[in-house]
Parts: sequence; structure tokens; C-alpha cells
Amino acid sequence: MKVLVVGGGGREHTLVWKLNQSPRVDKIYCAPGNGGIAGDAKCVPLAADDITGLADFAQEHKIDLTVVGPEAPLAAGIVDHFTSCGLRVFGPDARGARLEGSKVFAKEVMTKYGVLTAAYKVFQEPAAALDFVRKLNVPCVVKANGLAAGKGVIIAQDAAEAEDAVKLIMEERAFGEAGTFVVVEELLQGEEVSILAFTDGKAIKTLVASQDHKRVGDGDQGLNTGGMGAYSPPPVYTEDIHASVCRDILEPVIYGLAEDGIKYKGVIYAGLMLTQKGVYVLEFNCRFGDPEAQVVIPRLQTDLVDVIDAIIDERLDEVELEWDPRPAVCVVMASSGYPGAYEKGKLITGLDQLPPGVLAFHAGTALTDGKLVSNGGRVLGITAFGATIEEAVQNVYAGVEKVNYQGMHYRRDIAHRALNKGS
Repeated sequence: MKVLVVGGGGREHTLVWKLNQSPRVDKIYCAPGNGGIAGDAKCVPLAADDITGLADFAQEHKIDLTVVGPEAPLAAGIVDHFTSCGLRVFGPDARGARLEGSKVFAKEVMTKYGVLTAAYKVFQEPAAALDFVRKLNVPCVVKANGLAAGKGVIIAQDAAEAEDAVKLIMEERAFGEAGTFVVVEELLQGEEVSILAFTDGKAIKTLVASQDHKRVGDGDQGLNTGGMGAYSPPPVYTEDIHASVCRDILEPVIYGLAEDGIKYKGVIYAGLMLTQKGVYVLEFNCRFGDPEAQVVIPRLQTDLVDVIDAIIDERLDEVELEWDPRPAVCVVMASSGYPGAYEKGKLITGLDQLPPGVLAFHAGTALTDGKLVSNGGRVLGITAFGATIEEAVQNVYAGVEKVNYQGMHYRRDIAHRALNKGS
């Protein structure tokens, strides 16, 4: 079969890598892809949000299956359009993707179905939001309502920082139309965990848990990013917590949406905060996380094509997911200045010297005159396994040390919480 993967980041490279392992797959296209993906798939010069162009390509090239990586085309209705064209496509439709596309909608869903989430208020007028955070004068979280590439969530420690966040989102429109509304919510304390699940709207099959590292600097310092690394599994995520997540979060949301006429099919991602008061949902995403995908998908031993087919055909209950028991760790290598302004075009060397078993998933790379160069804020995700988390950490940093390009930076403490607890 012929497969089209939509997107061009580390998550999409991981999907291409995994789909290539299926004996059912003969050829993979990726739109737009990147310099590293070009070694594993035929890259197509179509933007991920060019829904009409992508559908035309899929029809012209008789694509058997399209797998959508990023959130923006999902929220824009790529699944609806492909389905109307008679094309098989993996992901939630536009109504389901609102779980990520609108934080207000997600909050309303959680409130309706009794899912624990931070107390919040929604504002459309900057003056009202500013007045609220000034009077609040306690640590809080200010969120742009719409999609902001993982950067529209600002943790404010006091009223001044909260005011700056409101102004950045609503007045300066740093995230464009995503800042039409803001959500101001209480700051929860605890440890974060990411849990993803496959669902066909009826059955729910969870993936192994992971933990992302959002802050740019060691010790969880500095600005929020799209993610500087991840590891799986986090020791803090126990069987009891998992049972609670399935019973009190995933099932109420998926089954509640179905009762409201929204059959959610694809991947659902719940960003969790494990607090002393219970498990709270920070956010929902409608696709694989990035960089969580770079540690979760490599641990999946079941043929991903079989899983996706079962979801599309609403027979997920027939599929058993099998997992590599070894922990996995991913370190993101970024460009100088990220998550702010950064330069591109820096020559990348050393990928041919990675130790055996260490994987390189390309996030922001390009081929220029046959040479691999940086082409994004997050450039590479280096992933490794180990018998223990500690061994996986040692293996991944042994790989990272082989790679070089001007201005590269990365966190040196990925999985630090797990190491502090013992692996």
C-alpha cells in the first residue's frame, strides 16, 4: 500500500520510520517532510495545511492511507475533506479536534463530564483579563485559546508577569487569532505526565506513558518550548493512577463526546498533572505529542498500520498493543536562540557516527546542495533505549555527543525526575 504522512517535524519522521517497518507498506510520501525524512520517504512540496492540494495529491497518486501528524490541519478539517473525497485518513474530524483547537471548548467538555481540571475564567476583552489578573495577584497560567505551536501557555508567578502574558497574547497578538480569547487558570502543583490513547470512538487503548520537558533550560528553567526531550515510562505513573486516568478522564470524554454526536477517532493526548488532590488534566491534544512520539512510538511493537486500519474501521477492540519493555529517552537538539529567534542553515555533522541502536529523528533539517543543514528551532531528536532509564540516558547522551552544528543547544538533564527517584 501507499501511505502519505502529513507534516515535517520529528513526530512525522518517527511516524514515517515506524510505518516503514510494516510489511504492508510499499511506498511512503511525506508532505512537506524535511532533510532527514527525505532518506525514508518521498518528500512532496505541499504544506501541511494545504488540505485541497493534499487531497488532490492523494487521489492522483492513489494513496491508500493518509496519516496526519500536526494539529493545525486536523483542526482545519483535513479529515472531513479527505473523507468526503473517499480517502482513508487517520485522525479526528474538525469537531473532535476542537479539544486541542479551543482551550475554551476543552474546558467546557471537562466541566460537563466531571473531569478534574484547574479552576479557570475565559476572557475576550484584554481590559477585563488585565483587571482580573491584577486583582488575582497569585501565580496563574495564561493560555491563548487557539493553536500556538505549543508556545501559547505562559506560567505567571505574579500579577506583573500575568499582565505581560495577557498583553502578549491579546494585544500584541503574538500567536495571531489564537489570542482572540484567553483562559486564565489556577497554577497546579505536581508532576506532569503525558498519556496518549488510540480510540475509534468506542474502544480505548492506551499507549505507554511518557514525560515531556517543556522548559528550555536544565532544572526546568527558562521559557516554555515545544518540548526539549521526553522519556518513557515515568516511574511516578503507577497502575493505580493509570486506572484512574482511564476511568475518570479518557472514558468520560470519549464516551461523552460520542453521546453528543462527536465520534472521536484517532489519537487523544491528555497532559496530566499529578497533584495531592488527584489527577488533573492540563490540556488535551488531538494527535501524537512531539517529542513524546519519539519515545512512545519506538516502544510500540504492534504494526502501526494494523492499528490505524482498525481505528478507521471501528474495530480497535480486535487489536492488542504490544510494547518493548525497555525504557526510551529522547533529547531534542535545538538551534541557538530557540524558542526565540534563531538562524538556519548550519551544517550538521556526526549523524553517521551514532552508536548502534541510537535513533535520530529529524525535526528541523533541510538538504542544501546535498548537505544536511539546520532548518528550524528544534533540529533533531536523538532517541535511545536502555535496560533501565539510567542506561537509556547514558546511551542517548553518548549519541548526542557525536552530533555537531554551530549554535546547537540541548538539555543535559532529560529524565532527571526519574533518575532522582531511581530507575
